[in-house]
Amino acid sequence: MRALLQRISNASVTVAGTVIGRSGPGLMILVCAMQGDGETQVAQLAEKIAKLRIFKDDAGKMNRSILDIGGSALVVSQFTLAADTSRGNRPGFSEAAPAAEGEQLYEAFARKLSDQGIPVETGSFGADMAVELVNDGPVTIWMES
Repeated sequence: MRALLQRISNASVTVAGTVIGRSGPGLMILVCAMQGDGETQVAQLAEKIAKLRIFKDDAGKMNRSILDIGGSALVVSQFTLAADTSRGNRPGFSEAAPAAEGEQLYEAFARKLSDQGIPVETGSFGADMAVELVNDGPVTIWMES
């Protein structure tokens, strides 16, 4: 799985003019299931993100996790994280998991993150979504499991 994390003050996702998810302070997590991913990758990524120390402590150092600050997460599916830009001018997405499998793994990831004790809201898999966020820092981190 691939994920792009952004430390946020707040974020929301809108579908057809209706806000369907919001979060903050905490993390905006764009996630993509890749070919060959399964429950092992889902669990590893969720556990790593829950414990990742990217929030400031009292001294201003990144020493706290989302759990430490009592933060929440907005998880949005983003198959374009699978983009292969190595050839030509049009990205290829053949390394992304097939849609049905990708949706299952995306939903499993959101559940696993919630199981870690993090309040989670989500986007809508496959929908045309508008995402708004305030990146705190800015802090943006790329992860793969």
